[in-house]
Amino acid sequence: MAANRLEGPSAKRRFTSLFCSLLVLIGSWLGANPAAALDTAAGVGMQDKALFQERVDYTLTNQSEVDFHGQTLTNTSFAGATARGANFSGADLHGAIFTQGSFSDADFSDADLSDVLMDRADFTGTNLTNALLNGVIASGSSFAGASIEGADFSDALLDRDDVVRLCRDAEGVNPTTGMATRDSLEC
Repeated sequence: MAANRLEGPSAKRRFTSLFCSLLVLIGSWLGANPAAALDTAAGVGMQDKALFQERVDYTLTNQSEVDFHGQTLTNTSFAGATARGANFSGADLHGAIFTQGSFSDADFSDADLSDVLMDRADFTGTNLTNALLNGVIASGSSFAGASIEGADFSDALLDRDDVVRLCRDAEGVNPTTGMATRDSLEC
């Protein structure tokens, strides 16, 4: 089931990467330099440091109705952001942080949301048609009324109640991965 999907070496790397992302986010909230927070004498974290040096930070900002379609926004933070009705269609958001954000009625069609940390976020009424949501962590999030046709939720960590609700509307096959939405949710 969805709760048992955090297994194996790739899940461990994904968890480590998301944990480092969370540490960077906390450090940025506390005023620390996010890149320096990962720098250690042994060189551990250098890859993650490189990932975050050139990212844009939309933490706690209002991005409602903003057009991000087709943009490369990998590892970008939208933590606590409000992006109601924003257009993220076709955007590459791989590894982004959406924790506690509000994305109601946003368009994520054909977007790459792989490995995104989206816990406790509002995705009410969003368009997730043909989106890649592989490996997302979305515990405590709301997908009420979201369009999920062709979305791929493989290896996603979702609340059991969300899986049950999403399975009611799950249909289609993701054009990129060839995975049926129902199969990716393990309906």
